[in-house]
Amino acid sequence: MLKMKVRNAKIDDAIDIAYIYNYYVATSHATFEIDPVDEAEMRRRMEDGWNGGYPFLVCEENDEVVGYSYGHYFRPRPAYLHSIEVSVYVRPGRTEGNIGTMLYEKLLDEIRKGDFHAVIGGISLPNDASVRLHEKFGFEKVAHFREVGRKFDQWIDVGYWELIL
Repeated sequence: MLKMKVRNAKIDDAIDIAYIYNYYVATSHATFEIDPVDEAEMRRRMEDGWNGGYPFLVCEENDEVVGYSYGHYFRPRPAYLHSIEVSVYVRPGRTEGNIGTMLYEKLLDEIRKGDFHAVIGGISLPNDASVRLHEKFGFEKVAHFREVGRKFDQWIDVGYWELIL
């Protein structure tokens, strides 16, 4: 029997998290990053988030990390302190099975424990699955920027979805 659970990420998860993320770096516009991220860089990013008081979670099935989600600062200026941007990534080949839903349920629970007011999800478009996930949790589309990113020799739109807590 397969058992999935969502837990706080540990620094040792960085290699699995980098593997998942690098799949999206190489194959999609879900991230605008162009170069792969190594384990050390992922560890640095995780520690930066933790030091800032942001949650970072993994979904694990039989001791394998099958997805992760996290929050990070929305913008660096002090007036944005109560806003948090969120992201979720699922292991290649595992996009079925509600992993993203499980991660976002727990992530939003953790965010509600903090001193946050606005939760923001930036989505490169088109990305129907991500739009559905955010809207499932009550996020509403608040912005659409045309052709603000460029990857794989294509212009890419970005939308922002927001949830007010």
